[in-house]
Amino acid sequence: MTAFFQWLATLPPLAQIPIILAAFGVVVALILFFIELAPRAGRGYSIMRLVVAVGVPAIIVLVLGVYNDAVWLVPLAAVLGGGLFLLDRRARGGRGSLLQLVGFMAPALLLLAVGLLYPTIQTIISAFLSNNGQQFVGLSNFAYVFAGGSQGLVALINQIVWVIIAPIVATAIGLAYAVFIDKSRGEKYLKVFVFMPVAISFVGASIIFKFFYDYQQGAQIGLLNQIVVWFGGTPVNWLQTSPLNDALLIVVLIWSQTGFAMVLLSAAIKGIPEEQNEAAELDGANALERFRNVTVPGIRPTIIVTWITIAIASLKVYDIIAATTQGQNNTSTLSYQMVRLFQNLPPQTGTSSAEAVLLFILILPFLIYNANNIRKQRLGL
Repeated sequence: MTAFFQWLATLPPLAQIPIILAAFGVVVALILFFIELAPRAGRGYSIMRLVVAVGVPAIIVLVLGVYNDAVWLVPLAAVLGGGLFLLDRRARGGRGSLLQLVGFMAPALLLLAVGLLYPTIQTIISAFLSNNGQQFVGLSNFAYVFAGGSQGLVALINQIVWVIIAPIVATAIGLAYAVFIDKSRGEKYLKVFVFMPVAISFVGASIIFKFFYDYQQGAQIGLLNQIVVWFGGTPVNWLQTSPLNDALLIVVLIWSQTGFAMVLLSAAIKGIPEEQNEAAELDGANALERFRNVTVPGIRPTIIVTWITIAIASLKVYDIIAATTQGQNNTSTLSYQMVRLFQNLPPQTGTSSAEAVLLFILILPFLIYNANNIRKQRLGL
């Protein structure tokens, strides 16, 4: 594909126009084929489907230029297309339904394969190779992360702390806001103020809190240290004091995500039938008992989704650390160190890939749990 665009760039502008229009026409023709002609029955349409099923995959491989490295991919693509045609005839009586489905899904599947599947496989392979990618080193890259006293181990521990504390605290505070603000006077204005941090980027939030934590030798410009001075204390260099600095950075993520949790949970609370609360009140349940036995069970799926979403965000946190401490003073996490190692000169691709794989392993339980929870909701369990 790159070679095609490079060749196209060498042509005069007026010569490029008909080629681009022709390519656009081919795409439109394929769309019309899959919509109008592929589902039709008849010998002529079957031959047309066979030509498309065999020819289009082979042509795509040729256009992409893959044949330069592996010529066998061209006939393989044609054979796979022919197999799809035969499957279509067995499954739908030769009416092109399967071919139509694959035709519409192919662009999305191709983008997923190129943008997600291939990089994932490449990253896993790189995790077992040296930093220059020339030799197999087994689990050596992972051993760096778990080595005692190494920055890799510190980053792993910090990452676990982030993913435990931030989602629980943000979800709990968001739930408290949702309960106390719900149906109160000025509800919509209070919700706007709580939700405002969500509209601020992580970098912007980090800069705000960096000024809040600022430390000066003379007059203090950081609000937190100024409060300490007002009470007769000594200013503290918060972002260089470990492990307190890590907790203060987690506060930035909690502040940014609490409004998100509040909006989701507030909407879920409003979806609980009022009759349930009235029945519980008639049974003599107080406000706390109604919250524990009616509200929480009623919004449990939303609580889980909110918690998992914030947990995944905490696993991907990079901006907050990059804009405040740059990973110094034991504040690095796997997500930050993964990028930093890749940006080194020369890039430490092996170690960086190993940390990316560990991040994926940490995220995987959340994804599995969420998928299992969705399945249970569909089954009514």
